[in-house]
Amino acid sequence: MSDQSRLPTPTEGDEVAWVQRHLGHLTLEDAVAASPAFRGGQGAADVALATFDVTGYARRRSEVLPERSRGASRLSPYVRHGLIDLPTLWAHVADGPPRDRDKYRDELLWQEYARHLHSRVGEGMRRPLRHEPPRRDQVGEWGWDRSMACVDLTVGELETDGWLVNQTRMWLASQWTVRAGHDWRDGAKHFERHLLDGSAAANLLGWQWTVGTGTGKPYGFSQWQVRKRAPGLCERCPLVDACPISGWPDSSGGPSVPDPTGLLRSDPDPGVTAGPAEVEPLTTGTRPDAVWLTWESLGDGDPALEAHPDLPAVLVFDERLLARRRLSGKRLVFVAETLADLATRRDVEVHLGRPAEVLRDRPVASTAAPVPGWRRLTAGLDVERHPWPWLVRPRSGPVSSFTAWRRSSGAPATGAARGGPRRSGGRSGGAGGRAGRR
Repeated sequence: MSDQSRLPTPTEGDEVAWVQRHLGHLTLEDAVAASPAFRGGQGAADVALATFDVTGYARRRSEVLPERSRGASRLSPYVRHGLIDLPTLWAHVADGPPRDRDKYRDELLWQEYARHLHSRVGEGMRRPLRHEPPRRDQVGEWGWDRSMACVDLTVGELETDGWLVNQTRMWLASQWTVRAGHDWRDGAKHFERHLLDGSAAANLLGWQWTVGTGTGKPYGFSQWQVRKRAPGLCERCPLVDACPISGWPDSSGGPSVPDPTGLLRSDPDPGVTAGPAEVEPLTTGTRPDAVWLTWESLGDGDPALEAHPDLPAVLVFDERLLARRRLSGKRLVFVAETLADLATRRDVEVHLGRPAEVLRDRPVASTAAPVPGWRRLTAGLDVERHPWPWLVRPRSGPVSSFTAWRRSSGAPATGAARGGPRRSGGRSGGAGGRAGRR
């Protein structure tokens, strides 16, 4: 491991300045700022969970305004970074009112489906899965007109807080592509830059579902939804008397497309997609000298961390990847806050460079992240591989739609009991959401 790549470990209270000093040349903005709405770290995740009650979720999950009426759990940034896992979430809501519990568990299954799909098809998720997107003859310069009060509110929350309720994500995605005619992948990229919960799996599936490339049925954003979910907002809009979304958009789903990967109907090797079912030791037969963390699994309950409480944790910021993606600084601050929190309980090493080069010749333990990139990277490393905590392990059946996946995956019925949570320091969890954003 190269000493030249090593950075000082972030400390609590200094995370924004730390990101500015060491990663500022890679961020979207010149001046780095933290999200005013969320703080990273296991401690913050535990506090957020302690205040979450699923009661009323089914009725209020889509509410936008007033903010106090929102029923979303606001736990998705912690789910995305593995500070709370889906099996724990499933158990956490077991005693909730049946309607709320079942609706919440439906959303957890959607999150699991997104991970299964992405783990199987990888970059194929950046191509239309089943249908061409809706097209318009004229396309404006920008898909979100901030003179519209609904757009201004939601884009402001996206770019400042790094989080949106599910309803407003659908508003923005539909406005971007279904009405304005822009490429859905460009809109998804803007979401990914800002969303603290912006995993490729959840974000891309959410866009495909909303614009119709995954279903053939685009979501039609209109003034009706704004008046229903954010009462009073239209009356404050300068365009209230000339609303550009007063009626339903004139758009329908595009024609069917061939399977972009050939893997939607079946998986020839579900064992590769799912990762190890039990711990796979180092090929050398020795013991690892560190635990390698990924953005998918930064929590105290990470299986590799739990198996090696005496070893340092190592995270490598991929410099080339960050330079290409240009994430908002608030996303990097969230990770830095998580590392600073973890460093209060164990040794943490932080590096900037190419993970394959930084970790070369160092035996490490790591939890098998449900992303194809982890499999590609570890192919050239000596890694003790720990199983990912799936809600249900991937199988060979279809992932062409949520319904098809659910029928063939062995996923539990939402009202069914599912035992206790996986051990994670006594923690239990909150929500992921239809596209990872509840």
